[in-house]
Amino acid sequence: MASSYTDIKFEIRGQIGIIKFNRPKALNSFGGNLISDTIDALRILDNHPSTVFTVLTGEGRFFSAGADVKGITDITSFRNVAEKKLQFLNRFAYATELLRSMIDHRKVLILALNGPAVGGGAAWFPGIADIVLASSTAWLQCPFSALGLVPENGSAISFAQQIGIHRANDFLMFGTKLSAKELLDCGMYNRVFEAQGDEFQKQVLGFLEAQLKANDGKSMMEMKRLQNAPIRDARMMAVVNAVDALAERFVEDAPKQRFAAKNAELMAKSKAKSKI
Repeated sequence: MASSYTDIKFEIRGQIGIIKFNRPKALNSFGGNLISDTIDALRILDNHPSTVFTVLTGEGRFFSAGADVKGITDITSFRNVAEKKLQFLNRFAYATELLRSMIDHRKVLILALNGPAVGGGAAWFPGIADIVLASSTAWLQCPFSALGLVPENGSAISFAQQIGIHRANDFLMFGTKLSAKELLDCGMYNRVFEAQGDEFQKQVLGFLEAQLKANDGKSMMEMKRLQNAPIRDARMMAVVNAVDALAERFVEDAPKQRFAAKNAELMAKSKAKSKI
């Protein structure tokens, strides 16, 4: 229930349900109970009798710094390669259910990017959300290739659908950092607000309340249903394929090797500075 949530803030204001990541000191990274809390809140709002919009946003200056990939590499106990693969697939099950919860969500899913998002924080949500509203501070970056990973949870497909294949390739293959203006210009963001923090949240709510006054809620939800029904299974298959590819990268120890190389590089730079 909402009263037991530890890592999100959850509230309902009239026809608007709000899920706010609430681990600001950790830049809203996917630790603690953040993912399970979010999935539960999505389930509640999916069945709520009067809400139309579900808003997903963050507390503090970041939307989300994503998953702690370094922690996932700690799996070392397994009898064979098959068991190793199964352990990693099990570790990623939470993400599969989060994406399914968003893909199947019946309300209009609003992503309100209050600030920057990195890795999973940038990849999992913008391509699935129905409407993306962002602060001018909300840049995105997915350094998957630099970490020996793959575009996570269907983002290779969802980003290509939103901004085109070549631009998505540049963003996801090369880890290109894109500003809010660039993302607005290429069609990933619907609107960008100059406001930040509480003022940004206030403006988002004001914008959505204005839409509810001007438009019928059921009609907007039906618009979403009609658009998403033909692509639902393809979106889920993209998630399954991405999870499998990601698990294989961990089976191959690619992320562990990339982290080791980067740590060695940082230590070398640190030693060089200490000698100056």
